[in-house]
Amino acid sequence: MRAKGKAEAFRLLGLARRAGAVVPGTDAARRAVREGEARLILMAGDASSVQLGKIRRLLENRSIPQAILGDRATLGAAVGAGPVSAVAVTAETFADELQRRLGPVDDGAAADDVEE
Repeated sequence: MRAKGKAEAFRLLGLARRAGAVVPGTDAARRAVREGEARLILMAGDASSVQLGKIRRLLENRSIPQAILGDRATLGAAVGAGPVSAVAVTAETFADELQRRLGPVDDGAAADDVEE
C-alpha cells in the first residue's frame, strides 16, 4: 500500500470514529460481526495470532472485507483509543471509502494474504 493511501486511511478512520461508525477492540469487532453491523474489519499487523484468529474464524463464512492496517498503537491512536488489535467499521459509506483508499481488500481469505 502506498504511504499516502495509508495516511489517508488513518485520517478517514479517525473521522469515522468521530461519526460513531467505528467499534474498537477485538471483542467489540467480533460482536459487530455477529450482529451484522460490521462492514469492514481492520486488523493490526502486530496483533497476536490468538486475537487475529478469533476474528478470522468468525469471518470465515461471511463476506465482510478485512485488511491489515498499521500496528496496534497506530490503529488505536487513529480511533482515539489505546493499542487495539482490530476495529470494525460499521457505516457502509466509510467502509467503501476506506476500501477505495486501501486498495484491494481481502473478502474472506486469510488476512495474511492482504498487502500492508
